[in-house]
Amino acid sequence: MKLDDISRALGAHADELVPSRYALKIGDIDVLVVSDGVLPLPTSTMSTNVDPATRTAWFKDQFLGPDKFDWALNVMVVRSGDQTILIDAGLGGQFSGFPRAGQFPQRLEAGGIDLGSITDVVVTHMHMDHVGGLLVDDVKSRLRPNVRIHVAAAEVEFWKAPDFTHAVMPEPIPDVLRSTAARFVELYGDNLLTFDETFEVAPGVTVQRTGGHTPGHSIVHVLSGDQRLIFAGDALFPVAFDHPDWQNGFEHDPEEATQVRIRLMKDAAASGDLLVASHLPFPSVGRIAAIGDHFRWIAGFWDY
Repeated sequence: MKLDDISRALGAHADELVPSRYALKIGDIDVLVVSDGVLPLPTSTMSTNVDPATRTAWFKDQFLGPDKFDWALNVMVVRSGDQTILIDAGLGGQFSGFPRAGQFPQRLEAGGIDLGSITDVVVTHMHMDHVGGLLVDDVKSRLRPNVRIHVAAAEVEFWKAPDFTHAVMPEPIPDVLRSTAARFVELYGDNLLTFDETFEVAPGVTVQRTGGHTPGHSIVHVLSGDQRLIFAGDALFPVAFDHPDWQNGFEHDPEEATQVRIRLMKDAAASGDLLVASHLPFPSVGRIAAIGDHFRWIAGFWDY
């Protein structure tokens, strides 16, 4: 059968030809990874401290590039007790040029999760592809007026006067990042609950500031019984396993970000914890193995 024949046969369910949600259990806690879509980025943003020929060779080995590649966008929903927690909110639809991103609201709804049921939001950091979804009018109007939004205090402070001295981002992204973060604080300032280093959002769900990528960048630990999962936000990118020292153009402190990345991967390799990250290919559920000074991504088997 041709793809269009399959689509017609499925009718209303044709949009599920490509999976966009993946559910799993961490002990007694429900976890749902949701794809917000993809957006194209220059390959140069993945290796700002590397010779272009070396970068081109790596992307060729990955059957990507040579100049652009699709950047996965993943968010996560966690249900612990009577709390439903959204971790990051994707890009939103208000930025031109990214028609395949900003998908999480309808994909949540298709997964049976009403935006009005969300009690808490964890923002790993305030880049536009993590808070942009909260700026969409139809999202904000459907969230609870008293929804709790958890973000590191250092992150909020940073975006009052962001310093991009060490970042290497294509124009006009720096200006868009500034305006998006300012708009986020303007709309949700009364809902923000800040923390310094760690905060338990719900039983078994703890957010921890790592810094590096941004001063308040944070990861989320999900723990129930003897099972653990880490939502790593932007601490990891696809190139990190082969080349953990390659720096990302969006990192506001590249040296610290490298140390955060290596420490996270070493810890995950030692513990065997499951890991999900914002920009690893969907559903990005897997584990990390250490091989000398390098690492290997071991994708989890889908449970049908």
